[in-house]
Amino acid sequence: MVLNSSRSGVSLVCCSAAAILLSSMSTTNAFSLALPSTTTTTTTTTSSIRISTRTPSSSRTSTSTSTATSLNNFFTDIGDMITGGPLGEETNLPYSPPFCDANSICAEGLPRTYAVKERALSFTGEDFDVYCTGTNEPFVSVRGAMLHLPGKDKMRLKSVHQGCDEEVVVLDRVLMAVTPTYDIFRGGMMAEKVGWIEKKVVSMTDTFDVYMEGKGGFGVTGLFKPPPAYQITGDFIDRNFVMKNAVGQVVAKVAMDGLIQFDQFNHYQVQVAPGMDAMMVLACTCAIDEEFDEEHAAKKRG
Repeated sequence: MVLNSSRSGVSLVCCSAAAILLSSMSTTNAFSLALPSTTTTTTTTTSSIRISTRTPSSSRTSTSTSTATSLNNFFTDIGDMITGGPLGEETNLPYSPPFCDANSICAEGLPRTYAVKERALSFTGEDFDVYCTGTNEPFVSVRGAMLHLPGKDKMRLKSVHQGCDEEVVVLDRVLMAVTPTYDIFRGGMMAEKVGWIEKKVVSMTDTFDVYMEGKGGFGVTGLFKPPPAYQITGDFIDRNFVMKNAVGQVVAKVAMDGLIQFDQFNHYQVQVAPGMDAMMVLACTCAIDEEFDEEHAAKKRG
């Protein structure tokens, strides 16, 4: 009986040991199965850290681009301030139709720039050639008169761009006037007077006003005249001036092109705002150039 009891105890001890061993193996397997999950989590975390470290570089690039754009805009604003302000848009042309149906106004609604070159060899001293700066194609030819007599002292503007060959504007100098004045006519046989450009009599600085025909008013001092449709102001000695419409928007800018200039062959760059008649701007530019050339010649003679 005692022996049997011992065997039962041994069996009981062996069963207990086996149970502990199985429990230990089960725990080890559970730990082993959990380990890959931990490794995956660590990898994912590392990957996310790598992605986040790239973000500052992108941010620096964006900041650099933004800074460059701001500086560019700053210098553009400074340039606009020096040259009279940014170009606006002419939405209410004070006469109709424009001087040239094909070339007066840009169909795309964009600003345009032209190079105005006075001919060095000219029998009249009032001959200009105008080119498109983007393509260097001829845009307008301006030819003056050889005789400065009443009814003969004229400048004629002909549109020569993209197959056009049409006289569009005629400037007729008024010889008997208190202040330098040019009447502005449409080109062709049945010439219609559209307006006139004159130098203001009373002004703190040199100013030219452009008036429209048939708007009422009278007089030569500017007190009884209608408000000008356009006013041209600036530094006429250095040939840098702007043209503004009746509401004060800049519709054209004129700047001397080149450091060395002579009265016999001046060069200009002319910027024309969207909606503005380029033929009117070029006509006024040529009239002002001719007026100051004559003033310089008179001072030299005096």
